[in-house]
Amino acid sequence: MMAQFTYLEIIQHIILILFAGFLLYGAIISVLEKEYRAAKLLFVLFILPCVLWSVSFLLPPTVLVWYTGTLGALFILVAIVLLFPTRFFEKNKQTVDPKGQINEKTVMFSRKLIEPGSDRYKEYYEAFPQHEQADLNFRSKPGLLDEKSSFYDPFTFTASHSIFEAITAFHSIVDGEPATDKKDVDPERLWNFIERWLKKDGAVSVGITKTQDYHWYSVVGRGDDFGKEAQLPHSHAIAFTVEMDKELMDSAPKGPSVMESARQYMKAAVIATDLAMFLRKMGYAARAHIDGNYRVVCPLVARDAGLGEIGRMGLLMTPELGPRVRIGVVTTELSLPGTKARDFSHMTDFCRTCKKCADVCPSKAIPFDDRKEINGVNRWQINQEACFSLWCVSGTDCGKCMSDCPYSHPNNFFHKVIRTLIRNSKVFRYFALKMDDFIYGRKPKASKVPDWLRSEK
Repeated sequence: MMAQFTYLEIIQHIILILFAGFLLYGAIISVLEKEYRAAKLLFVLFILPCVLWSVSFLLPPTVLVWYTGTLGALFILVAIVLLFPTRFFEKNKQTVDPKGQINEKTVMFSRKLIEPGSDRYKEYYEAFPQHEQADLNFRSKPGLLDEKSSFYDPFTFTASHSIFEAITAFHSIVDGEPATDKKDVDPERLWNFIERWLKKDGAVSVGITKTQDYHWYSVVGRGDDFGKEAQLPHSHAIAFTVEMDKELMDSAPKGPSVMESARQYMKAAVIATDLAMFLRKMGYAARAHIDGNYRVVCPLVARDAGLGEIGRMGLLMTPELGPRVRIGVVTTELSLPGTKARDFSHMTDFCRTCKKCADVCPSKAIPFDDRKEINGVNRWQINQEACFSLWCVSGTDCGKCMSDCPYSHPNNFFHKVIRTLIRNSKVFRYFALKMDDFIYGRKPKASKVPDWLRSEK
């Protein structure tokens, strides 16, 4: 005769079924994501609650009471430990703003443009002699998108070259004179229009902040404005993110990753330039900040616009996609309502514990230790020389850290649940990290290049 279950036992059965269903859903999602290792392991984990649930139908009543009681107590204990919302008891760490400004001339992308033997070369290394040896090292390597680099591929590299050249064509129109007839608009309605418009055009998240001195480079380090003061009389900045394709980024550091990087720089350039032109036609000064033509430090602007926090790898960590985004920024004189501040201290805590990006970084450029005080701010500082030198060997902008970050998983229901639990519980953060290592691997191998991107059969 089939056992008669109490209400408590029925609740336990429902919990087991829901738990098993979530694991099965995760396995199916992983297949769709082409994460086949994860799919197999999640399916194995799915079997466990199914076995526990099935056993209850086979036990005699006297044993069943003991079994369900023990199982129920265990489930309750695990749930309390993992799901208890510790965030209500954690102190929100106040964001500390940087002191001073970054000289864009010191950034690797600017340093690579310095021609050996030129007056600019002599001037720069007289001012920054500590950079010369490291720069001689990367100059001895083939270079980004070079045919002699280790991951050279004629399809993805040539496509990347083409896209970056197309972005350069936008440089001449990032700024301009505003229309003389300034339109009187309701800032709230205009901001609502801009936010919805940018998301229609493909932005994942959009925010706005008042500009601060530390948002701006001190001096322009690239392009026709080289050497000029970077800061403009713009009171506000609109920042947005665009998503980088997970499948292509999972091939990092191979050719598809740099092609996808170029594609999303282009997407951000199109959106930002379009928005800046719109604001100028409304009669307000506005400038787009796009790849190769920045006057602002985009991650800091995006952080203050409420889009995320700066993580261990020095990139913006967003709650939706982790670092798997590119950023666009438009600065303007138009006053707009600021984005509501968001607390991302749980993401900083996650980065502090995780260290996966440091483990997988081929150049060992990402630190393992905790944040240090730099310019009055506690933050992580990557070794940009080591990172860029690897780019010059591989021919791509790597992206391995971005690809393997546990926060970079697609923004579907399965991963949203995990991220919500990470946000709510410090204990679950640690558990989630261990599970991510188990399910996806501590050092995942780069995925195969999709067939349509291969230049060889």
